[in-house]
Amino acid sequence: MHVAFFLLLGGALARFLLRHPGEARTPWIIGLSVVLALLYAVPSAGAVRERREPFGREGEPGGTGGTGRRPTVPGLGWLTVVVAVWVVLVLLAPSFAWCAVPLFYTGLRMLPARAALVLVAVLTVFVVAAQLRLAGGFDPNLLLAPPAVAAIAAAVFLQMERQSVRQRALIDDLIRTRRELAASERRAGTLSERQRLSMEIHDTLAQGLSSQQMLLQAADRVWESDPGKARVHVRTAEAVTEHNLDEARRFVHDLAPADLARGGGLGEALRALAARESGERLAVRVHVDDDGGLAPHLPERVRSALLRIAQGALANVREHSGARTAALTLTLLDDQVVLDVADDGRGFAPGELPASATGVRGHGVPAMRARASRLGGTLTIESAPGEGAVLSTAIPLEPLR
Repeated sequence: MHVAFFLLLGGALARFLLRHPGEARTPWIIGLSVVLALLYAVPSAGAVRERREPFGREGEPGGTGGTGRRPTVPGLGWLTVVVAVWVVLVLLAPSFAWCAVPLFYTGLRMLPARAALVLVAVLTVFVVAAQLRLAGGFDPNLLLAPPAVAAIAAAVFLQMERQSVRQRALIDDLIRTRRELAASERRAGTLSERQRLSMEIHDTLAQGLSSQQMLLQAADRVWESDPGKARVHVRTAEAVTEHNLDEARRFVHDLAPADLARGGGLGEALRALAARESGERLAVRVHVDDDGGLAPHLPERVRSALLRIAQGALANVREHSGARTAALTLTLLDDQVVLDVADDGRGFAPGELPASATGVRGHGVPAMRARASRLGGTLTIESAPGEGAVLSTAIPLEPLR
């Protein structure tokens, strides 16, 4: 638009000099053309101040807002001087009239919509008068063409401005949504890490401390009558403490459980767990059904989840069921892995899961179910009063071969 202005100004000056050489007004025309070019080339600093006012509600058309900008006092003065110099030029030489088209956009860019449309109308009147003066008589085309050009120019600019307002609003919404999403992801990450640590603490430290308490209480009961047996209980409690320290260091760093880190796979880890949980009151057996030899190929997250579920299930068996025996059965199929934990304890009626196993005192069954669901698996419990209980976890697998 700036290039067009200087081309129109230069063309009008050249036309005047070719058509009217040596006239008395020529120096004035040349001087005013140079002044107008300099004024247009060096606009007032800070002539326009951005204004984020939409045309309508939330940028919709039909509002009464401006073009999104508001002129400063120096800018308004600059525009007034430019228009005034152009008007004088048009009065002296009508060929300068078409320089008004770039001035249309200058006014539309700087002024509120209503003020800009008034300026466009005034400039159009001068253009029509100048063209009729050049024609030397009435011409309907010259009377109608300039208003049509002015209307098209104003409509195009205002429509573009409306679209710009909508785009700015959309970008602002996207930026705000992105910030909210980032904050939500941070909160979700914090809650997920908090849940992970709480479940790890429940499945390792809390259960270990419970075992230590039971062992030390047993040692205290036989301290006088059977010192040898008491020392065995104390040494067992010491081993449990050492194991818990190892587990604590590993879950702080989000590493695999210590039993899995020692190698041997999930089957060996379950046997190590069964050996720790077995004692005078509870005997734990382990059976691994893996005819296809898929155990070594289980993903680490699946092995860790199943081992933690087995720990939680055995803790509930030891503390709440009164069982004498428990069995861990690991079954590996082509499309899923199933872990069953069965006991011969007192059992419970369906829908009446003991409060201590539902998470009132600890995480219990909800934590185990959460671990399974994270991997797309399911956890079910079958029990009846006096008939023990069976906890079954099934986790789907992608083809491992």
